[in-house]
Amino acid sequence: MKPADHIAALRRDTARIANAVQHRLDRAVPSCPGWQVADLVWHVSIVHMFWRMVASNAIAGPDTWSEPHRRHGDDLVPWFCEGAELTATVLESLAPNATAWTWGRRNTVDFIQRRVAQETAVHCWDALNAMGCNEPVEQALAVDGVDEFLDEVLPGLCQDLGGLVQTICLRANDSGDNWTIRVEDGSSHLTRACVRADATVTATASDLLLLLWGRCSPDQVQVDGDLAALQRFLTRANF
Repeated sequence: MKPADHIAALRRDTARIANAVQHRLDRAVPSCPGWQVADLVWHVSIVHMFWRMVASNAIAGPDTWSEPHRRHGDDLVPWFCEGAELTATVLESLAPNATAWTWGRRNTVDFIQRRVAQETAVHCWDALNAMGCNEPVEQALAVDGVDEFLDEVLPGLCQDLGGLVQTICLRANDSGDNWTIRVEDGSSHLTRACVRADATVTATASDLLLLLWGRCSPDQVQVDGDLAALQRFLTRANF
């Protein structure tokens, strides 16, 4: 996906969240234990604000970040929408290759454009699911999200890449995309093809993304090979 696609996805999924949660902020979010919908909306708002400020060099990174006072009540959703639109406007005004702090391997604005879109997409699924609507993540965005998780999130955030060597293959049966991730010696190695693995997971791109982010369980997808190896990998990837 291109940066423009990520910005469009950010705007689309922000609107979907806002439309779904109006007057339902006290509902529980099953996929985020302990959260109500208001907590989810606040969290996504803060993610947007943080990355917007980082991308525009208003702050240098987490060390110079200070979370604003919590919003409550009827003004939360309008404030969320206004902040998301400001984030979209700022991010689309910046060159994708401009330098900015990130926790990933690329310190560029396009990392942030992608991260914000992906964070919003998964939490959009959370919000809709809390309303009893199990809509999949849009296919192209889900494919991009699986790729981001394996290529950026896992090596950038996981503290459990040592120990037992594992190879897991993911197959998207709707888009035709394949990924094989090998974890060993404290690092991960991604191949964008399906090769011999301890376990092979076949599902839609959306369900693969939701599996990686802990929203979907192994018994909801097709697993061939060593189920224990897949469960161990998912435990490693549960930040």
